[in-house]
Amino acid sequence: MGKTAFVFPGQGAQYPGMGKDFFDQFAEARQIYELAGTSAGLDVKTLCFEEDDRLNITEYTQIAMLATEAAILKTAMAHGIRADVCAGLSLGEYGALAAAGVMAPVDYFRIVRKRGILMQEAYPSGGAMTAVLGADARKIQEICEETEGIVSIANYNCPGQIVITGEKKAVDQVAERGKEADAKKCVPLKVSGPFHSALLREAGEQLGKELAGVNLKDPSIPYVSNVTAEYVTDAGPVKELLAKQVSSPVRWQQSVELMIRDGVDTFIEIGPGKTLTGFLRKIDKDVKGLNIETVEDLKRVMEEVKC
Repeated sequence: MGKTAFVFPGQGAQYPGMGKDFFDQFAEARQIYELAGTSAGLDVKTLCFEEDDRLNITEYTQIAMLATEAAILKTAMAHGIRADVCAGLSLGEYGALAAAGVMAPVDYFRIVRKRGILMQEAYPSGGAMTAVLGADARKIQEICEETEGIVSIANYNCPGQIVITGEKKAVDQVAERGKEADAKKCVPLKVSGPFHSALLREAGEQLGKELAGVNLKDPSIPYVSNVTAEYVTDAGPVKELLAKQVSSPVRWQQSVELMIRDGVDTFIEIGPGKTLTGFLRKIDKDVKGLNIETVEDLKRVMEEVKC
């Protein structure tokens, strides 16, 4: 019998109204949104449910996304949906920590609120990120190394899709040379910083200091680190990996391939959108990808997994 993985999306999938139907219908979800607001010192419900320009600003996006993912997760688990392993893309790794019970909810909300602020303030202008489609990732890496300035690969999303990050001038130069790596298209991303680049190393170090005082538990199920694309099965390396993650590439494709090799044949994306489900189809079309974004999705997944 195959295994099931919970996977959690990162920034970019947010939208006004996300999670509202869960809040309206389930006490578990309401408790999570209330706790997120108290822990972060923000009106998270208004941020998530109403039109709010702050929702696309990193320091607010992160807490809003995690609150929604955690609310959907708690509701899904209350309805009997379980996973054998978990992982999350960038910010989504904190959703995986929630699924694995590594931190108390009050701590992961507080830490993610601080993470968003640190990442927003680390490099407020002059940075950029660009998606590179159809390219040879190794060749793009070579071009990054040959380019003056700070630029590197931020995300290995799936075959044919990577993201580059760094100083805007250097990122643009690599994008201009994309055809040398057989790139079909280079698309600048609407982000507020050069995330997962060396420019955010200090932010990661500051986050490490915030994490130092947090009590952690060994994961109840293994989760896959973005930094290593390997399983984490005890609390020992968690703080160091989360600090490094801010300025390290997200090895999402490699993470999914690891889980598939380990027997995972069903992936349940928890949170707004279907980004990770789309990546999954390009990584391995033979495994099943489900998503829980709405209450109707929850009902459908419960039928699929026989809850």
